[in-house]
Amino acid sequence: MTILSVNDLKVDFDTPDGTVNAVKGVSFDIRAGECLGIVGESGSGKSQSFMAAMGLMPPNGRATGGVELQGEQILNLPVSKLNRIRGADVGMIFQDPLTALTPHLKIGEQMAEVLKVHKGLSGREARAQCLDWLDRVRIPEARRRLKQYPHELSGGMRQRVMIAQAMLCEPKLLIADEPTTALDVTVQAEVLDLMDRLKDELGTAIALITHDMGVVARMCDRIKVMRLGEFVEEGEAKAIFDAPSHAYTQRLLEAMPRIDKGEANRTETGEEILTVDDMKVHFPIRVEGGLFGRTVPLKAVNGVSFGLRAGETLGIVGESGCGKSTLARAVLRLVEPTDGTVSWFGKPLNQLDKKALKNERKDLQIVFQDPLASLDPRMTIADSIAEPLKTFRPELSKSERQAEVVAMMERVGLEREKYNRYPHELSGGQNQRVGIARAMINRPKLIICDEAVSALDVSIQAQIVTLLKELQAEFGMSMLFISHDLSVVREISNRIMVLYLGRVVEMGDADTICTAPVHPYTRSLISAVPIPDPVAERERARIRLPGELPSPLDPRAALRFLPSKLAAGEEDYVPRLTEVAPGHMVAEHDALEDIMAREKKAAA
Repeated sequence: MTILSVNDLKVDFDTPDGTVNAVKGVSFDIRAGECLGIVGESGSGKSQSFMAAMGLMPPNGRATGGVELQGEQILNLPVSKLNRIRGADVGMIFQDPLTALTPHLKIGEQMAEVLKVHKGLSGREARAQCLDWLDRVRIPEARRRLKQYPHELSGGMRQRVMIAQAMLCEPKLLIADEPTTALDVTVQAEVLDLMDRLKDELGTAIALITHDMGVVARMCDRIKVMRLGEFVEEGEAKAIFDAPSHAYTQRLLEAMPRIDKGEANRTETGEEILTVDDMKVHFPIRVEGGLFGRTVPLKAVNGVSFGLRAGETLGIVGESGCGKSTLARAVLRLVEPTDGTVSWFGKPLNQLDKKALKNERKDLQIVFQDPLASLDPRMTIADSIAEPLKTFRPELSKSERQAEVVAMMERVGLEREKYNRYPHELSGGQNQRVGIARAMINRPKLIICDEAVSALDVSIQAQIVTLLKELQAEFGMSMLFISHDLSVVREISNRIMVLYLGRVVEMGDADTICTAPVHPYTRSLISAVPIPDPVAERERARIRLPGELPSPLDPRAALRFLPSKLAAGEEDYVPRLTEVAPGHMVAEHDALEDIMAREKKAAA
């Protein structure tokens, strides 16, 4: 049975520079219980095709052609009629959860609104369903999240809220626009399994819009490859992966990093320039309990030590809430550490006053996870990129500054024509490139990349990784590279540090961590990384740690991999880091079989 049928769909936008033909007459069907992958780079028209189909168009856009949902024409329907369809028969997972979620409404209120509008549910019954779906997408402390606002959640948690909200009414069609971009690999695997079950058990048709060919290999029955508003190749997933016929498809597949192949970054490194010793960042959190509640410490970073050499890249991986981003911000003093020291070329960064710290900022830069949240919407992208030049190189003339900005834009894959565009006029991937250009414009000695390539197309991602390596070789730049994409981390990193709830559980050279992990948590992460090969990906055995993600507020959670100490009542025990091979450190842990047996028993 065909759920969605699109016939000769065209989408045009009127702009000051003339008419933009975003979608140029595409046709496709999606059947019940089928997953169709729409693959292509930013600006190819993937998202616009479905936004137009669902009536989510800006005033300057127009769509022609035909879109039928279960035999009924829905293209250009009045908003009142479309609102009865959207959220009920059609669920949508948007690419950017921060802008898709309403900032002034709590998570529980936003989710309950969907149930009230489409199912007439409210109160306790609606709350129970919301809580159930948050649990199913593995959000820790789901009950507390219902009372929080979107800005209080991490990027990965916001994405999981979006997925849960889209699935609340068990839709006949699920449009998933980059649904796992911000997710950890283990949560991504669970969410894809969840979508797969929805497809198999309820016959839900899924349109999966993505640039992640590993996810496509895992999920899709058929693939349509889109470029510049048109389909250039289509077919069964296995056939396209085995023998892509179009040059564009071939380039997409060749650009995909693979965790099962290749060697890590082999750049020469110099002396140690950054030393972090016993870093701790604790936040007081108010929790319910007793007459007035109580305050407990959230140990976001809880005793992390490492060194970074000149020209070296240290990859930092772990799930949302493990402390990756907090650690990075504490190193730069964007948040103040609770304890520990940070030494930069022998200078104690954590002891510098504001003026001295500002002098060091030129060499210490960060690319944030969410480009839309970090770019000023009132500034053109050229002004955003030029801002660090105005601060640290005021002697440059306006024309010299413009030349520097244009050169950096071109180097990160931004066309000169976008010089005067605003962030809302660019795609997510293009905005991410703006953030990278802004961070690199002054050629810093240390750059922290916090999910810097997560929103990029695979070909641009490959270009940015190559660019980072080139800049590293040219300027001796060092990097802390934070990502949930372990395939990219392996490709760019000399070493990898794995964090779990604010502590290091394993650290070593990138090849060793990815091919011979020792700690159960690392093994679980590596086994969940998708491989762009439909046969290999669907036959892989995953190490699934039972139970829900533990709460960072639970003092026992830090000993999840040492249940023998918990059984002995040693809840304050700190697992020791041991060197199991030269440069390869692993935290103390019990055998995986014992850990899984205990968690299964606890779950029962």
